[in-house]
Amino acid sequence: MTTEQTANADLGIAIVTGACSGLGHASAVVLANAGYKLAIFDLNEEVGQQRVQEFGADRCQFYKVDVTNDESVEKAVSDVAAGKDEIRLCVNCAGVAPAKRTLDREGEAMPLANFKTVIDINLVGTFNVARVVASAMAKNTPKGEAQQRGLIVNTASVAGYEGQIGQTAYAASKGGIIGLCLPMARDLAPLGIRVNTIAPGVMGTPMLLAMPDKVQDALVHNVQFPKRLGLPEEFGKLVLHMSENAYLNGETVRLDGALRMPPK
Repeated sequence: MTTEQTANADLGIAIVTGACSGLGHASAVVLANAGYKLAIFDLNEEVGQQRVQEFGADRCQFYKVDVTNDESVEKAVSDVAAGKDEIRLCVNCAGVAPAKRTLDREGEAMPLANFKTVIDINLVGTFNVARVVASAMAKNTPKGEAQQRGLIVNTASVAGYEGQIGQTAYAASKGGIIGLCLPMARDLAPLGIRVNTIAPGVMGTPMLLAMPDKVQDALVHNVQFPKRLGLPEEFGKLVLHMSENAYLNGETVRLDGALRMPPK
């Protein structure tokens, strides 16, 4: 962290779910460098402790949290809020992206439990964290010219607009997050809490970069410009911009290089 960032390191706490890897980790890096303290919500305790060492125990705490469980989220947020710093930002990145068709090649229907699990983690989990964090943010001291108390950033996907074959559950969950954005922003506007959503396209997370080159090339084919995978830090930078731009509220922003997903 630079001297200037250290001097401005009074931005409060950013809760980041799914921060042990992927877009969550990239967001945590950007936000830590900007001056936020971090509260990492994830199920992976081993990697969570590695993240605490990475950012420093004075700037980061790990909480083992199941986003689908109300008691787990409520306890974690309560523990974070009990400190001297206020929760000013929440970034919901926890999610899963399994692929399964409505009917398989033999005509067998997708087990309903598969669909429910994806909805529960991606959509219900996002709302679960957001609702509890909003309750904590409502107690914050209003800051700045806009008298803000906090910002919640949820993660959707371009699949929420153009779900591909095999993405019924995933697309439904991300479409739900897109639909959640505006009414939640309206709910929380009187409290000075903003809500935005990012809908990323094909992002170069470690999991995707581990795929064969031909698979990556196929994914990039429909990206218009720049002709490449999105960078996880670009997602993090958009989160940071949303935190700095007080007039950006109730909006879902596609981060996808003008990609429009084909059926498969």
